[in-house]
Amino acid sequence: MKVVAIVGSIRKESYNLKLAKYIQKRYQDKFELEILNIRDLPFFDQDIENDPPVVVKEFKNKVAHADAVLWVTPEYNGTVPGVLVNAIDWMSRVDKVLIGKPSWIVGASMGNLGTVKAQLHLRDILFAAGVSSPLLPGNEVYVGAVHEKFDQEGNLTHEPTVQFLNVVVDNFITWFNQHNR
Repeated sequence: MKVVAIVGSIRKESYNLKLAKYIQKRYQDKFELEILNIRDLPFFDQDIENDPPVVVKEFKNKVAHADAVLWVTPEYNGTVPGVLVNAIDWMSRVDKVLIGKPSWIVGASMGNLGTVKAQLHLRDILFAAGVSSPLLPGNEVYVGAVHEKFDQEGNLTHEPTVQFLNVVVDNFITWFNQHNR
């Protein structure tokens, strides 16, 4: 299975990027995970949506050819970051590469509640008409107090979180296989 990860933070030392890289490394025997770059995507512009810049075409092409999407979102001001919404705007227009694309969500923050509000908003967005990405139900991954759960090498060291991720990954693979029969 080929999965693309779309990380809603462009900060170089983003905890959500660390979480995506951890998932990429830990579960490499279960699926191939490519972490996509959204930093270089221009603001969505309807004037150029039919002939977008090459970076947009390449980004959308990678999503279109993936089997699934892993959304990795921080929470800014109680919602998803603008850069993540911008990426979704590009993907939801013209060729609509997300329609029918199975997906799942994880997120991390320094707060105790993880990314609860952001993930609720992201779920609403993923059900929108131009997006319509089927979403793994009942497996919410909210990594709170993330700054206490990673070591200097980017390893997730909080064993209960690791064990929960193991379960969610297995649940996603089972759900994906059932969804794609």
